[in-house]
Amino acid sequence: MPHIVVEYSDTLTDAFDRPGFGAALHPVIAKTVDTAVAGCKTRFRRVEEAHLADGAQDLAMIHIEVSILSGRDAATKRELSAAVLEVARAHVAPVPGLTVHTTVDVRDLDRDCYEKHEVVHPA
Repeated sequence: MPHIVVEYSDTLTDAFDRPGFGAALHPVIAKTVDTAVAGCKTRFRRVEEAHLADGAQDLAMIHIEVSILSGRDAATKRELSAAVLEVARAHVAPVPGLTVHTTVDVRDLDRDCYEKHEVVHPA
């Protein structure tokens, strides 16, 4: 925890610095929701086909879903959304003729039902 899922249009494959985004994102999330960077997990999903707005071909999207343990107030979640959006914008290079819609959704994981298991294998 936190779990981050990033869906992005395939037209952004070369413009979206995913490793840089993940490296910059995890400390921001950890600081905002008072957790450890070591617990952050980000998965990227390239979307090969999507219908955006009126179907125009000059549109692309990045949607970031951040799931955190329940109990944070709305102000903290708004702060987190804004911070994630800022990090994302800094890691997408302009693509001439393309409009990019970037969205963030912060969701709660039910603290009473969430389970985690970690196995450390000795070197």
